[in-house]
Amino acid sequence: METIIQERGNNIIALFVGRFDTAAATRAERDMQPLFNTNCKEITLDCTQLEYISSSGLRLFLGLLKNTKTKGINLYVTGMNDDLKQVFAMTGFNSLFEFK
Repeated sequence: METIIQERGNNIIALFVGRFDTAAATRAERDMQPLFNTNCKEITLDCTQLEYISSSGLRLFLGLLKNTKTKGINLYVTGMNDDLKQVFAMTGFNSLFEFK
């Protein structure tokens, strides 16, 4: 899996490419570190090219959500395919996150 982080003004877009499985979680956590350390106004998690997300990936998304809430940063998820939507619905994450 690849994580591509792009800054656009005072906003950040994180594009996830491939399978966010347990094996990819360690690298993804390292790659996502700038998202945890930022003080931008908005972060968008772009899942357009994300094929799969495991519980390890969901844990990182949830950790980021908690981190951004304490800083007053808006966090959005966009571009989810039907499989990802189903995972978010089954885990209740669809009620935690805001979607674009």
